Amino acid sequence: MQAQRAGLLSMLGACFIWGSSAIYFKALVGVPPGELLAHRILWSLALFTGMFALQGRLGHLVAALRGPNLRRIALAAVMMGSNWLVFIIGVFSGHVMQTSLGYYIFPLFSVLIGVVLFGERLTPLQIVAVGLATLAVTILAVGLGVAPWLSLAIAATFAVYGTIKKGLDLPPAISVAAELAVLAPMAAVWLILRPEGGGLPLMGQGWQPALLVGSSLMTAVPMLMFTFAARRLDLATVGLLQYVNPTLQFLTATLWFREPFTRWHLIAFPLIWLALGLYSAAALHRRRALPGTRARL
Repeated sequence: MQAQRAGLLSMLGACFIWGSSAIYFKALVGVPPGELLAHRILWSLALFTGMFALQGRLGHLVAALRGPNLRRIALAAVMMGSNWLVFIIGVFSGHVMQTSLGYYIFPLFSVLIGVVLFGERLTPLQIVAVGLATLAVTILAVGLGVAPWLSLAIAATFAVYGTIKKGLDLPPAISVAAELAVLAPMAAVWLILRPEGGGLPLMGQGWQPALLVGSSLMTAVPMLMFTFAARRLDLATVGLLQYVNPTLQFLTATLWFREPFTRWHLIAFPLIWLALGLYSAAALHRRRALPGTRARL
């Protein structure tokens, strides 16, 4: 019971960091998105590498990069980097609500990937959930006069990322570090050849250099907390708690950044929440046959 409580608190902590990360990255709004992404990649890799060196696990990272999974790791890295970049653009452009919608609907994108690529069959509840989500996105597109492209891009990249990761027989921290290592050369080249001038200095004024370095903590800390939690919680609980992240993003957008919440949002978001409720009910029903199942870490 105590282990489950610790896992629950750790999971909530990870979701809180992810869900409030828009506030952190908004403080870096003066930094070009590509440059912020490059800094996040390089400093996160440095943090993970140092941590693995202290733990004596650096060889595991090297082995992952030399192993047969390198192509899959590279594909996952592209999806992760793309997802991060779209999120940064969403925050900088004042569309945090769109990013929250993207993370809400990505599980439904994952369901569609399962149908298209792996021939999986949808349950009746899943069919209704996907239909409601499609209706919600259509309402936003028609009502606002433009499709929520940021939401769709975030959902698609994250769903594809998750699909790729399912085939990786690696611990999460090692996998993420390997993905960062794949992206690191491109990140370094971007900083050297950036339009503002060559070199690798930290850009920005005041606290911005420290925040750029600190972006590594926004990557590593919630990942480690999530890993700790997933070892102590069943998959059903982890699946339900994942919606804390987009919910906090939604609240951040409406209450902190005061983004417009139109009547179209008022119609679409309840449809999304209903769709997720049905999706979660279907997932819980499916997992009843495997009580106490926990994620492999």
